[in-house]
Amino acid sequence: MTENTAPSTITYASYLALDDLLAAQHPLSDQHDEMLFVIIHQTKELWLKQILHEVALAQSLVRAGDLVPAYKSLARVSRIQTVMTLSWDILATMTPADYLRFRGSLGSSSGFQSDQFRRFESALGLKDERFLRFHEDRPEAHAALKAAIDAPSLYDDALSQLAKAGLPVPAEVLNRDVSKPYEPSEAVEAAWLEVYRDTERWWPFYQLAEKLVDLDDALLTWRHKHVVTVERIIGRRRGTGGTDGVGYLTETLQRRCFPELWSLRTKL
Repeated sequence: MTENTAPSTITYASYLALDDLLAAQHPLSDQHDEMLFVIIHQTKELWLKQILHEVALAQSLVRAGDLVPAYKSLARVSRIQTVMTLSWDILATMTPADYLRFRGSLGSSSGFQSDQFRRFESALGLKDERFLRFHEDRPEAHAALKAAIDAPSLYDDALSQLAKAGLPVPAEVLNRDVSKPYEPSEAVEAAWLEVYRDTERWWPFYQLAEKLVDLDDALLTWRHKHVVTVERIIGRRRGTGGTDGVGYLTETLQRRCFPELWSLRTKL
């Protein structure tokens, strides 16, 4: 929409629905730092909405065999992940005493209940139906997460394109139950090794693989900074959602969305 064709009634505030956006913060205590806590997490959810928007486009392009145009959306997701990681530094300005003054107001709510974050994980292949139970009171969120779990992941789409290009991806991988967590495959690793050993021939797949590793790398960096920030603020206390707090978060650092893209590097 150009400046000449934009309706004269549209203003900056109305276009961005600022009145609604800025009225969406409802701290439950009178503690100063709870506003920061709310805004940090609401901002993360907005960025996750954009991430899902970009991943959906990337998946549609990869499924169509248009690998190169997908790079832009994947690169954008990586940049957004970097911004989300940096936001932990802002939250870390809150001291343990600051947080404990309003922590009781959070009840059993916890960031690990975020349906958008779980949809992002599912899109990358980290499927876990156990998180569906947290959204039984939100039918649309529950349905969206269930759909993400049941759908092929971005990695499934990439492997399908590898096979179409003639690389040796086994049928049991291509025809697996995509609603289940992906299991590493030596045969898939061998297929990607062909790509990495002849990058000139397989350049579009090589670049796609590196864009996928960027996503995984950024997710791991985000998780690590999350662990450090939580330990700095609450130590080893249990999480508000009943998790083991830092222990649970540390365990997530072992996860890899695209395992063969990591393991093949040892064999190059």
